Amino acid sequence: MNDQDIHPEAVEETVQPGATGLVLPAQRLPDKLYIIPINNRPFFPAQVLPVMVNEHPWGRTLKRVENTEHKSLAVFYVDTPPDEHGEFDLDSLPEHGTLVRLHHVSEEGGKLQFVAQGLTRVRIRGWLSRRGPYLAKVEYPQAPADPRDEVKAYAMALINAIKELLPLNPLYSEELKNYLNRFSPNEPSPLTDFAAALTTASGHELQEVLDTVPMLKRMEKVLPLLRKEVEVGRLQKELSAEVNKQIGERQREFFLKEQLKLIQQELGISKDDKSADREEFLARLEGKTLTAAAQKRIDEELNKLSILEAGSPEYAVTRNYLDWATALPWGIQGQDKLDLGHARKVLDKHHAGMDDIKQRITEFLAVGAFKGEIAGSIVLLVGPPGVGKTSIGKSIAESLGRPFYRFSLGGMRDEAEIKGHRRTYIGAMPGKLVQALKEAEVMNPVIMLDEIDKLGTSYQGDPASALLETLDPEQNVEFLDHYLDLRLDLSKVLFVCTANTLDSIPGPLLDRMEVIRLSGYITEEKLAIAKRHLWPKQLEKAGVPKSRLGISDAALRAVIEGYAREAGVRQLEKQLGKLVRKSVVKLLDDPEAKIRIGAKDLEEALGMPVFRNERVLAGTGVITGLAWTSMGGATLPIEATRIHTLNRGFKLTGQLGDVMKESAEIAYSYVSSHLKQFGGDPSFFDQAFVHLHVPEGATPKDGPSAGITMASALLSLARDQAPKKGVAMTGELTLTGQVLPIGGVREKVIAARRQKLHELILPEANRGSYEELPDYLKEGLTVHFARRFGDVAKVLFE
Repeated sequence: MNDQDIHPEAVEETVQPGATGLVLPAQRLPDKLYIIPINNRPFFPAQVLPVMVNEHPWGRTLKRVENTEHKSLAVFYVDTPPDEHGEFDLDSLPEHGTLVRLHHVSEEGGKLQFVAQGLTRVRIRGWLSRRGPYLAKVEYPQAPADPRDEVKAYAMALINAIKELLPLNPLYSEELKNYLNRFSPNEPSPLTDFAAALTTASGHELQEVLDTVPMLKRMEKVLPLLRKEVEVGRLQKELSAEVNKQIGERQREFFLKEQLKLIQQELGISKDDKSADREEFLARLEGKTLTAAAQKRIDEELNKLSILEAGSPEYAVTRNYLDWATALPWGIQGQDKLDLGHARKVLDKHHAGMDDIKQRITEFLAVGAFKGEIAGSIVLLVGPPGVGKTSIGKSIAESLGRPFYRFSLGGMRDEAEIKGHRRTYIGAMPGKLVQALKEAEVMNPVIMLDEIDKLGTSYQGDPASALLETLDPEQNVEFLDHYLDLRLDLSKVLFVCTANTLDSIPGPLLDRMEVIRLSGYITEEKLAIAKRHLWPKQLEKAGVPKSRLGISDAALRAVIEGYAREAGVRQLEKQLGKLVRKSVVKLLDDPEAKIRIGAKDLEEALGMPVFRNERVLAGTGVITGLAWTSMGGATLPIEATRIHTLNRGFKLTGQLGDVMKESAEIAYSYVSSHLKQFGGDPSFFDQAFVHLHVPEGATPKDGPSAGITMASALLSLARDQAPKKGVAMTGELTLTGQVLPIGGVREKVIAARRQKLHELILPEANRGSYEELPDYLKEGLTVHFARRFGDVAKVLFE
């Protein structure tokens, strides 16, 4: 028997207690061995594997081993690989390593490779050289005898686990063949070590197996590792099978589709993608009336599409262009329902109150009905937030039976949003108007341009100026979108624009629109809206039947006056929604309950009222004015007082704008120069330092409507006489005492009624505006019309 025939099991059987070496048929096992550390995983006695090490520093060690008679060394597993000089912590070596025989040592590229044949476990007794090459005295542990039946049972369990592992990975089959060529399956020690080497356990777990010399304990450690490997292998096989199945199904589906496509092309049933696209675009144009320029451009693009390769970027650009150009409803007009009765029903259904607005819209529709079509009209609805501007636009579309398309202009700063991007840009698209026509599928929809007063301006252009062509009936017959580069006729479109105020709308744009003002609602109108629309809407939203939750008229009125006194009804809707939510909580707690909300329940649900019935300021030098804001009308008390008489002076406070400051200066000058005429001491202002204040100083205030109010406050101060109670006024004053007209009469009258003020002073020039107001707004009011300031003074001071 030569050296290659050394058998590890035979070695273990020849171990004698206390022997310094192990007797082999050809030689004794050495008691001194060179040591090499390995850091991948422990090397087991049952393994025969190639090992590669760096020529420096391990070349000297291997040469010395080759010069020995036994040509063997010991390999030990270490966590941290040795440094470039081959040095490592000798104390970190584990208890056991493996005696290996070297075969076929070769050198290549600074690396040394040899085949290591594992022989038996080895343990270090002491170091002979603690520097490389590392040399140590060693001993070979002896496995104690274990019960043969238990060992045999564990061996059978290991063999069964290996059998389960074989089908899961062909590599295991090759490993087993190599093992069977060298060992007998009836020998438990190499079987156990071989089973451990098969697993992918961590280095620490495998080192524990190597350190376990008793056979039974070693088998107890290896069997769980092998079972875990079987489970992992089975799971990997299932996942791999599932992935292969999905890929196979997709490949099969792909091949079948390709075959079907070829068969259909051979039979003439279908065409390729380019032909299909061309036929689709031509089919879209059937029944449409294109202009000559549009027909020519589309034909050119279709010809280009047939020449281009389907995968080229230009093909995608051309196809996208044709997709938009052929989707437009060229020449298709929707049929209008020009029935005024139907229009009135729709408006009444969706809106309570606003009789003058409904009448204005009905007149607008009547002109279209008389003419036979409604075209070239641009309506601008102006009013505070929450009064129903957007919903009126929807009602107009519904009454006409036209498609409705809405987009908001709020914050828009890029004119390409209106007129489209040029095709040279990546991701270019048509403007919103072309998108609206495509979605509406007719050339005469109702398009709502929401929040037109909130357009922005930036380096990308001026959208407000871009709208001039869109909203001009003389120009939009040939509206040009930059993306399509085709002339579109927008003259049949009914444009409905909305805004909160006219101040920020450019003059040329405003000139192209017909303005319809929507004022705020009075309490009675809000009450009707809440009962007919808002409350049922909130119940439906929460899924609560009317029979289980109700609210009294008194409670609605209390909500309106105490929590939602703004011009619109949006805040009112929020408060009603809050009431419904709090009531639903109670209904869930008591499924049989029926709730009726009264006025006394509001404070518990909504908290203390936001608005109180404030006492109107009165006294000498205090006058109540009327103002218009973008949120509706408001009362504006103005106070005047004399600070001291040391010198003449005039002070203004209240965060007033330039117009209000000018009005105050004019009022001061006029009253000072005509004080004797109005019954005051002509020298009053000569020594008096006067302070004029407009309360709510944090709120900016500006507008030409407070002149007579300021003058009246100064006159009351100079006469030292309180004005008549319960009187509110609005009007601008000139230096000659003329009372000029103002705007927002309806809003100001509503604000006065809200504050229970029933005697008003308005400019004579606004008499017509007042007379046009609905009777329910004028009911119970006493109105004085003033041409000159003297008319105002007569009412206030009789």
